[in-house]
Amino acid sequence: MARSLVQSTNVPATVDFNTKHAQLQLRGSKNNRRTVKMICNFQSPRLRTQAPPLTLRGFSGLRGSNALDTLIMPGLDFHSKMAALMNVPRGREIPFTPRAKRVLELSLEEARQLGHNYIGSEHLLLGLLREGEGVAARVLENLGADSNNIRTQVIRMVGESTDAVGAGVGGGSSGNKMPTLEEYGTNLTKLAEEGKLDPVVGRQVQIERVTQILGRRTKNNPCLIGEPGVGKTAIAEGLAQRIATGDVPETIEGKKVITLDMGLLVAGTKYRGEFEERLKKLMEEIKQSDEIILFIDEVHTLIGAGAAEGAIDAANILKPALARGELQCIGATTLDEYRKHIEKDPALERRFQPVKVPEPTVDETIQILKGLRERYEIHHKLRYTDEALEAAAHLSYQYI
Repeated sequence: MARSLVQSTNVPATVDFNTKHAQLQLRGSKNNRRTVKMICNFQSPRLRTQAPPLTLRGFSGLRGSNALDTLIMPGLDFHSKMAALMNVPRGREIPFTPRAKRVLELSLEEARQLGHNYIGSEHLLLGLLREGEGVAARVLENLGADSNNIRTQVIRMVGESTDAVGAGVGGGSSGNKMPTLEEYGTNLTKLAEEGKLDPVVGRQVQIERVTQILGRRTKNNPCLIGEPGVGKTAIAEGLAQRIATGDVPETIEGKKVITLDMGLLVAGTKYRGEFEERLKKLMEEIKQSDEIILFIDEVHTLIGAGAAEGAIDAANILKPALARGELQCIGATTLDEYRKHIEKDPALERRFQPVKVPEPTVDETIQILKGLRERYEIHHKLRYTDEALEAAAHLSYQYI
């Protein structure tokens, strides 16, 4: 969200609000996270209450938040009113009152209803409005704020922020319909359409084979098997380029090749059930879209991924979807890892069709270098002769 509390996915932080339903994820700038913690942990001796009024007061410390933008609308003297409301002591942490917990639970419900996978300042404000009782609600009433109007303004601003984010994985302009995929995946087809992928040379046979497997009715999940560095990911990029130019059969025409970052997907899921919920959201988005081809590099990492404290790992979660054809996937791994992990799991092995990716020959390497020559000449600001490329291929084959 452009103006929400969650401004960057690069600095995740988890604040345990100990609600009945979930662990709330707060991500954003360090200043905003610090303010939220202050909102939730401090009380006012004058008001003899906890989080709800201070949540309202704390919005003044959240720079660039939808909640603050709403409360400083014309006609609401928010800053001066809240500055005179209370004095907040520093350095103490206290438990939440039942009403404060109720506000947080309502904030979680608001986030889910809006299709968001985070809790932002806008959701906290909507939670306060829904709770409707206590000091915070009276403060808003004394400010002359209309609850329905504030709610409408917040939802409108959230919608504008969503539109401003851009298409991302979804590739459309109607807002982000696939937030989980956008957060943990990269749209290779979109990058191909924008000309941001290097040309793929010398892998036409493997790309044709992958295209053929994807067009099957069953067992239509290719698994690229080859040594590190032979160009398995390049084959997925080559497929994305063909889809972007329309040079594919009708069965996969218009599909999007999304590469999934398994490390990012697992990161931060320290509580049991968090990884499963995240992966199920991703699968639901893929099922609803019906145009996604998922590319998973190091596909053997699915086995055991997220299986903390007896939870189900990613492989067992994906197996039913692969069997029913709800999920179409391209895997990539080495021969050793395939034998060590995937072959030992017959149920998973049945879902994939192996495609061997051999190391390029010297002649193929020369053709690949010639195909990429222009890109490297632009980058390094020099020119490569044919003799230099041929020498590089022969010498690397001989000595590396």
